[in-house]
Amino acid sequence: MRNYREKRYYSRVKVCQFCTDKNLKINYKDVNLLQRYIDSTGKIRPRHQTGACAKHQRELAKAIKNARHIALLPFKGK
Repeated sequence: MRNYREKRYYSRVKVCQFCTDKNLKINYKDVNLLQRYIDSTGKIRPRHQTGACAKHQRELAKAIKNARHIALLPFKGK
């Protein structure tokens, strides 16, 4: 009989992509980068899904909101 601990799932610790790669900048004009942080309904994904630190999550949210205001990103998904 198998031990119940053998099948346990352990999630990886997520590391902020922007802290590790200093060349990667958050810009409201970079729509391809920002779309990775929006789900299919158009909502901004939370930190525990994106793996971004608090500082960069705030910058992401601000850039996404600016891009929405200029109509580069939609307010709602499909």
